[in-house]
Amino acid sequence: MTRIRGGHSQEILVRAVNWLGDAVMTTPALAALREARPDARITLLAKPLVAELFKGHPDVDEVMVYDRDGGHRGIFGKLRMASVLRARRFDSAILLQNAFDAALLVFLARIPDRAGYATDGRGLLLTRPVPITAETMALHETEYYLSLMSALGVLRPKAPAQRLQVAGEERAAMAARLASLGIAPGTPILGINPGATFGSAKRWFPERFAAVADALSEAWGAAVVLLGSAKEAPLSDAICAAMKNRAVNLTGKTTVREMMALLEACAYLVTNDSGPMHIAAALGTPLTAIFGPTEWARTSPLTGRARLVRADGIDCAPCKKRECDREPLCMLGVTPGMVIDASIELYGEVADGCG
Repeated sequence: MTRIRGGHSQEILVRAVNWLGDAVMTTPALAALREARPDARITLLAKPLVAELFKGHPDVDEVMVYDRDGGHRGIFGKLRMASVLRARRFDSAILLQNAFDAALLVFLARIPDRAGYATDGRGLLLTRPVPITAETMALHETEYYLSLMSALGVLRPKAPAQRLQVAGEERAAMAARLASLGIAPGTPILGINPGATFGSAKRWFPERFAAVADALSEAWGAAVVLLGSAKEAPLSDAICAAMKNRAVNLTGKTTVREMMALLEACAYLVTNDSGPMHIAAALGTPLTAIFGPTEWARTSPLTGRARLVRADGIDCAPCKKRECDREPLCMLGVTPGMVIDASIELYGEVADGCG
């Protein structure tokens, strides 16, 4: 069995994955590495949005930004990043990201110990390529990253758990912001996340989100807050227009850190399969997640406080496509009533201390 190289105060570089939801699912692997090497300095290399997610995270000592769309664009940007990494004299690199680019970067940085899954033709660039099998690919993504760590000699935690952290000042700032928008302290907040960055096929319909938001806000006396990225603003605008009740629309108006504080403040979240879904799960927010074209068994939220709603018996699902090229039966089969019933059931369990 291969193992993380020994030595006092070892410098380990971890290349993070690129999507927010996937990044959340790597947190148990990072926790396992931190537990295995408490003496090491662990630096996470991440895209800007993922770097925000890990600000102040207890399992990493430093976060470095790799901006392939900005200062590190193109071959010269990559060479600049490699030069910075080379100057840091890292002992080891662990690649959670599967791309060829991740292996090329640490190879150019001359990091002597380079480990990761042997995907995308990058095996020759790694000193410790970990074979990938059909069984590995069928694992839940959290287990997929833990399996990589196990292959490197890092013990699997007995009870893997996703972990994110919101700072006290971030929590207070969001509470003040919500109060300024007319949401009184103590009012339960129903979060609605209608987007999904991966593609439109994963997005449920605005009029159905509106029906769910109206029904649940009336049942719980909750304030409705819509959230998501700037590109998803038209979806939230359509939901607001279709709702009978007032909603606060913060779509495109929060940073990643502010969105984390908002999700933590929510009493409940209704969401597509998305990054905010995984962030909410890691923060302990109860949620209902709507699944259509994606593999729920591999990307479901790792929490006991979630209800998954999906349509059964759809032959073409899960297709894993970004855009649907036919009638979206997997999403049409999920009705507002199904989501309302699942949410009311879980919300009651949480209120009773069972969730």
